[in-house]
Amino acid sequence: MAEMLYQRDVYGKTLVELGKRGADLVVCDADLSGSTRTALFGKEFPHRFFNFGVAEQNMMATAAGMASCGKTVFASTFAMFATGRAWEQIRNTICYSNLDVKIVATHAGITVGPDGASHQALEDIAIMRAIPNLRVIVPCDGPETREAVLTAFETPGPFYIRLGRAKVPTIEERRPFALGKGSLLKDGRDVAIIACGIMVREALRAEQELAQKGVSAQVINMSCVKPLDGELLRKAAASTKGFVVCEEHSVTGGLASAVAEFTAQNCPVRMACIGVCDGFGQSGDEPDLLKEYHLTAADIVAAAQRLVTST
Repeated sequence: MAEMLYQRDVYGKTLVELGKRGADLVVCDADLSGSTRTALFGKEFPHRFFNFGVAEQNMMATAAGMASCGKTVFASTFAMFATGRAWEQIRNTICYSNLDVKIVATHAGITVGPDGASHQALEDIAIMRAIPNLRVIVPCDGPETREAVLTAFETPGPFYIRLGRAKVPTIEERRPFALGKGSLLKDGRDVAIIACGIMVREALRAEQELAQKGVSAQVINMSCVKPLDGELLRKAAASTKGFVVCEEHSVTGGLASAVAEFTAQNCPVRMACIGVCDGFGQSGDEPDLLKEYHLTAADIVAAAQRLVTST
């Protein structure tokens, strides 16, 4: 059985690992360090940890200031507050100057669960993807979270890394993370299922169900939403009848939009979207919410079958 891990646990432990490499790494949080797990870094390196309270805009502006003085800064809070409350500071203060600030936001997507719509960031990929200089990463599991954080640390410039709240299974088929690259987890000839984050596990489950129904599906982990792997998309478009793009996010502006924008200009392909359709979330348990918002393997299977049979 696949190991279940909290991505935020992995994040906190990776920060401690990086903190031991040198004194130029500092970490900021906005009153949620216990939940984001940046508290692990704060315990080990109290003089390099700054808790700003409920003041996300101040945190991002200060992170930019520290980065302008040669520090590498990781700034964390919940995705809703990082991207919603502090968008202007991220755009004008961090990204405009291309500063070395890594925004790692937790509790993203519908699976925040009982906290409800006010805390379920379903628009964050869209509003971060639109900002120049900002890379956008959505890891699928714990090990990929570690690799993405290490890559962000080693790569100059701003990043947005999106993590969830709940434990997620480790994806045995996963390939090592590489900036600007997706990875082909399963090969197939009929349809390509392109997913990020927790939807990768649903995509793999869907591939197995489709195989039993006589449909051959590729599964692509597109954890790097920006920059997007255009080469992999071209290959998938040339070798299948269409795409099913899956994300725990609004279908507007996220991974599906990024894929549609690229393919429309470079390799037109028929496409179906699995995501939240122009709506807010609500309070509930993770399995019920995934079912309610049509984010399950069964929904992917149905979309793939419709696409394949209508060609």
